[in-house]
Amino acid sequence: METSPPQNPSSGDASDASSLAAAALDVPARAWRSLVSRLPPLLAAVSDLQRRYFGVPRRRRRRRAALPLPLRPAAAHSARIAGEMPKAFVILDDVVQHTLTNLHSIHKSLLFWQAKAEGTNSQKVYFMIFERGPRAFVDATYQTLTRLGSNGRPVQYILHSASDMVSTKLAALASMQHCLATFLAEIHSEVDRCREGLTANSDKSLHTLFIVLNTTFSKLEVSLRNAGEGQDELCTHDGNSYELFGKLPEVDLESQEWTESLLTDGISLIYQNLQKLDSFLSSQLSSHKKPNRLTIYWLPYTCGALGLSVCSLWLLRHSSLMGSPDIDNWIQDAKESVAGFWDEHVEKPIISIRDELFETFKQRDKGVMENQEVQLTEDSLRRMLVAFCEQTEGRKLPEDLPVQAMLETLTKRYEKELIHPIQNLFSGELARAMLIQIQKLKLDLESGLLEMDQILRANAINFAVLAALPAFGLSLLLLMLLRTWIQRDHGAEGRGNIARCQRRLLLVDVERRLMEFQHYRDNGMEEEARYKFGLVLYTLDRLCKAVESHAKETGEWLSLREDIFDLAKLDMGMADKMVVVSRLKWMYNCLLPFSSSRLPRL
Repeated sequence: METSPPQNPSSGDASDASSLAAAALDVPARAWRSLVSRLPPLLAAVSDLQRRYFGVPRRRRRRRAALPLPLRPAAAHSARIAGEMPKAFVILDDVVQHTLTNLHSIHKSLLFWQAKAEGTNSQKVYFMIFERGPRAFVDATYQTLTRLGSNGRPVQYILHSASDMVSTKLAALASMQHCLATFLAEIHSEVDRCREGLTANSDKSLHTLFIVLNTTFSKLEVSLRNAGEGQDELCTHDGNSYELFGKLPEVDLESQEWTESLLTDGISLIYQNLQKLDSFLSSQLSSHKKPNRLTIYWLPYTCGALGLSVCSLWLLRHSSLMGSPDIDNWIQDAKESVAGFWDEHVEKPIISIRDELFETFKQRDKGVMENQEVQLTEDSLRRMLVAFCEQTEGRKLPEDLPVQAMLETLTKRYEKELIHPIQNLFSGELARAMLIQIQKLKLDLESGLLEMDQILRANAINFAVLAALPAFGLSLLLLMLLRTWIQRDHGAEGRGNIARCQRRLLLVDVERRLMEFQHYRDNGMEEEARYKFGLVLYTLDRLCKAVESHAKETGEWLSLREDIFDLAKLDMGMADKMVVVSRLKWMYNCLLPFSSSRLPRL
């Protein structure tokens, strides 16, 4: 009889402990898996409640579509007044808004790469080395050093690489812009063709909407495939292509009826198509869009960070944390300097101006009294001169005889008396003549002091203002900087001359693209004509946003908006549109040249 080998008790305890530990650790894992497995149904239930009770799911809009859709004006206007926009209008507005947002991103990247393509060779080299991020800087430096070591031409290599990169990005962005602009034009043309159904009752409008979006989304997918961009995203792992956009349900309203679930599923599919479009374009733009500011200015930011670090270390070394009183002393000196500047150039001059104003009014009466005293002294001197001259000449002098003539007589007699000074001092007229001369000196002195006092009193305020000029200049500089910061240009929507020029350039783009649209239509090139009309709609949307706030300030918004809307109409002739463009150029204040913009407000 075989017996089992004896078991080690310690090993059994160890296995039991490990199994208990594993079971304990498995409890939170099972709980987490259970929670994760229940999340999708929960989220689906929340989404279903949102769709049932709140209708179309609201999306966060980054850009508001300014141009209206070519629907029947009466229906759209009455819906806006009632505050209850039909679902078809809201969905179409979201589709147009998504398209305009993506077009705007592509347009900004196109402008950036076009500027780089038109730059000088030195600008291209600088961009390739210093404005593409640290990794590109290291790669470009390595390539430059390698080609220098092999007697190559690193500058020519960098320029050739820049040309290839920029041309590739421009071609890809232009292709995406062509697809989206054509899609936007298709939406407007289809809405214009089916606007009777879109403004009907709710079920019919949604059915018409699904037909319109099926047509436009299918054409957009074909154009994206034909453009050759993003073929990897449109193919599965085995190389087979798949549909990018889902097909919306279409029902024959004569034999079938819409159900709530069918409407909800169709609306959800529309927004899923928009999300797919956004994801597809984002994946394409990720490699072709312009670099962000952090990438372009990484070198200045890095140098600034290093300088800030060095400055922080230096401040730390002189701070009280390291036992140094330098920073406290500098702060105290700065406070004293600011207080001294304020006291010397702001407070004291203002107080001095105030005191001088009070003193001016106070001394006005005193000045009148001083003038009266001087006048009395002058009258006394004249009487003394008249008495002296009449006694000397022995005749009565005329009343209008000037004082200067009498002083000449006094001087001649004084010189004659000085021949015998001692005799004439006691028995002659020498003492009297000296007294009259002293009175004349007193009068001259009082007159001079009075004039000097009047001059100082008149310029006291000027002296006080002159002392306050440094503070006034500093305040004026700060006000100018604040005004420049407040009124800085925000693209075409700003308030400066640059913004005004950009608004006029938008109008020039509208005019040029309208002419190109008409040229392609006359030559039977419908695809290019739709593309140019889509660009016209995008440019008009930008122009409408740029002039709205300015036109509302001048009272021109209602008329200006109608003119811009007329340019987006499909049934308006080109000659009439050119008349509208000319009116936009010269009739509205916000679109005039800055040299002719000072017009009275309406």
